[in-house]
Formats: sequence, C-alpha cells, structure tokens
Amino acid sequence: MSEIRLGIMMHGVTGRMGLNQHLIRSIVAIRRQGGVLLLNGDRVMPDPILLGRNAAALEKLAREHGIARWGTDVENALADTADTVFFDAATTQGRARLLALAIGAGKHVYCEKPIALTLAEALDLAKLARNAGVKHGVVQDKLFLPGLMKLALLRKSGFFGRILSVRGEFGYWVFEGDLQPIQRPSWNYRAEDGGGIILDMMCHWRYVLDNLFGAVKSVSCTGATHIPKRWDEKGREYPATAEDACYAALQLEGDILAQINSSWCTRVRRDDLVTFHVDGTHGSAVAGLTNCVTQARVNTPKPVWNPDLPQAMDFYKQWHAVPDTQTYENGFKVQWETFIRHVVEDAPYPWNLMEGAKGVQLVECSLQSWKERCWVDVPALEV
Repeated sequence: MSEIRLGIMMHGVTGRMGLNQHLIRSIVAIRRQGGVLLLNGDRVMPDPILLGRNAAALEKLAREHGIARWGTDVENALADTADTVFFDAATTQGRARLLALAIGAGKHVYCEKPIALTLAEALDLAKLARNAGVKHGVVQDKLFLPGLMKLALLRKSGFFGRILSVRGEFGYWVFEGDLQPIQRPSWNYRAEDGGGIILDMMCHWRYVLDNLFGAVKSVSCTGATHIPKRWDEKGREYPATAEDACYAALQLEGDILAQINSSWCTRVRRDDLVTFHVDGTHGSAVAGLTNCVTQARVNTPKPVWNPDLPQAMDFYKQWHAVPDTQTYENGFKVQWETFIRHVVEDAPYPWNLMEGAKGVQLVECSLQSWKERCWVDVPALEV
C-alpha cells in the first residue's frame, strides 16, 4: 500500500460555497483523514493549490488550513504538469472559459454548476472534454443529502408503487438590506452579474428530478422579481434586475407531474428550507435536507371535510420517520472522494459535463417558457 499524490488546482475558494463546502469540509477534511482509500489499498492524498484574484485572502486561507501553495495566475498554474485536476467554484460568467483552458491544458475538470451561461457553451465543453480524453465531473450535491438519499431508497424498495406527483418547495426570506443585513451576495439579484434564481436553482432541480423520479420532458415556468430594489454589502441601494422567485410545473418520464417553487421571498413554515412531497399509489413521503417521513397506503387516514368545525386530526402525527441506517457524511466531501477515485482508478462517475449541460438546458427552457408563456419541451441531448 502506498500514498499517491494528486495535485488539484482549486479556483474560487474564497467565496462562501468554495470555502466552506469544497475547501474546508471536503479537501481539508480528506487530507486530515489520511486521503481517499482506493480498492487496492492505496491512498490518494490531495495536494491543492488555491487560485483566485485576492492574494491576501488566498495566503491567509492557505496558512490557516496547512496548505503550502497558492497563486493568482491561473494560466501559469495550468502549465504545471504536476497538477492534473482543475476545480472551479468561482463566478458562472467565467466558468466556461476557464474550463476550456483547463481541458486544453490536458487537465481533468470538476466544477460547480451551472457549468456555463448557455446550452451551446455547455455542449461545447462536453465535446471538448470528450475529444481531449480527460475526466470531467459536475457537483450534484443534493443527491447526497440524507433526506433525498432516503427518498431514493424508498423508490428503490418499491414503497411508492407508481409515482404520481412530486411537489418541491425551496426558499426563505433574503433580507433586502435596508432594515437588516443581507445574507446572500447582492450579485444574485443582478442579471448583468449572472444573478437570478432560475439560473441558480433549476440546474439543481434537473438532476434531482432526473435521478430520483424520472427524466424531465417538458416545463412551464414563471419567474418574478418580487423585490424591485435591494441594498448591497456596503449599504448602497440598487435595482434588482434578476428574478428572485420562480414557479415551475414539469412533466417527467412515466407520466409523473412535478411542481417546484423556488423563492428568496418566502417565509418558512414547513419542515426544512427545502422539502419534496412525493405521492404514489402505495404510499407517500416528505423529505427535507436530512429527514424523511412516510405514510403507507394501509396507514392512510380518512379525514372528513367539515368547514363548520375545527380540524380534529393532527396530520403531522400520521407520518412515520425513515430511520438513519447509515452514517451520512458531508455530501460535497463524498462526491469529491467519488470523483478522485474516478480520476485515479477509473471508478464510475455518472455526473459529468453532459449532466451539467442538462441543467443549463432546463434553465434555457424555463426562461423561454416564462418569456413565451407556454409549455416548452426538453429534448434529449447529444454531443
């Protein structure tokens, strides 16, 4: 048994997601546990170099987390043959160009989503990677949430029978910035900076629906800018030019109907910040980020509609929790380990750039549906 070094260029780790989920809770955690174990007993030790524009911030992060290397010259880093994986979690606007540069330099690529601003760009990247013969992957983190993993287990077991419908509710109130400080970056609400909840969230819902319930076949979507003005990180007022909510209906393979609401303008009164309610002929389930509850056909109660009396049933007590039968690690870390095994020992990794392109495709179809006020088909993709 031996230790294998894997040089990883990590671009965009000074932002919230890149720092917390990808650097600290994934790569740093993997290094502390002694690397990624391979089937033959060898271990892969990630050796990251932190890349970005802010030298002071990168130096500070590297020092705090025991990382020896950092830099601000991405193209120079790509020229180093000792580092074979390029990862990007920076802005969506620059992602396609950086991934193309990395692929052109012969690097394996792994990235956040969306992988590009347009479907044409996304497909070009997938074709580029295929022709270059490099490994490629896209973060699909919500598939590794304990709640959704329990939903996947229920479906695999046949619990639902025939699935009829899926209803997703996501969101919370993002402060405007005048009364209370904002808790999301202000660029999220400026279309010119790559903002908008459709671009941000429909990529997620594409892989969740495709992998857990059925391939997306068509979509009807309406967006809205409910809050027309906001205040940025420095307290300056600005016009919100991107949508802060979207309401989508989708038709899935197998005649399954799905509804997903995504909003940064809603106050939460549900079990979690995101919930999925799945109804089937033999049973139903509701899952959040970590928990999942079920109601089987034989346990379904018979409520009586009577508007003249207060409801006597406690509907929440009629559901049963799916137990934790395994230890759930951080989903980003688990996916990093899976991708590292894919790179080093060619282990399976299905969430590639084509899967990322599907997310961008659903974004474009959703925006078209909103603009034209109609249902839009989502055809199969080919490169």
